[in-house]
Amino acid sequence: MTDFSARRVMMVDTQVRPSDVTKFPIIAAMLSVPREVYVPPSLREAAYVGENIALGSNRVLLEARTLAKLLDALDIQPHELVLDLGCGLGYSAAVIAQLADAVMAVEEDEAHAAEAQHTLSAEGVDNAAVIHGPLQAGSAKHGPYDVITVQGGVEVVPDAILDQIKDGGRIGCVFMTGPLGEARIGYKANGRITWRSVFNATAPVLPGFTVNKGFRL
Repeated sequence: MTDFSARRVMMVDTQVRPSDVTKFPIIAAMLSVPREVYVPPSLREAAYVGENIALGSNRVLLEARTLAKLLDALDIQPHELVLDLGCGLGYSAAVIAQLADAVMAVEEDEAHAAEAQHTLSAEGVDNAAVIHGPLQAGSAKHGPYDVITVQGGVEVVPDAILDQIKDGGRIGCVFMTGPLGEARIGYKANGRITWRSVFNATAPVLPGFTVNKGFRL
């Protein structure tokens, strides 16, 4: 029988800590959330490998390093409300739920959304809810949010999403330019977003976050 708890410790010790992630709440969350239950059964043995895991429907479970470093840079506080876009089967929402007051997770794939909600409920994650809907629409009626996370690559972030960030809030996502990408944190002040690059990462670009190829400056 596979000892997934030992694999979680190894993941944190070999993928997370060496990447300069030192905030205790993030370490504790990644040690306690069973990553293997948030992937398809056929991929459970691969749940702790150090790479993005394809979940189908152009969705991935971000590698532990990328998610941990993104959360480290965002510095989510216990009183904050978080919007998690492209939550896949719910792992990111489960981790963030240990850091935040509440998480609204949006998933466009209906089957993924249903499974994510079922698993989160089964795991006792009672401060995260999954909404089925287009990622680029977010969930304005539950916002505005202190923090928004995007669980995949983006070429551009729609204004509809940026509008859902509280003034003084922030957003974290992986901007892709061809095969290369970098994680950036956007800080909102006086209605404007200022982006800061934090580390290199890659992820498939999510639907609704691509540049209109007909657009020219």
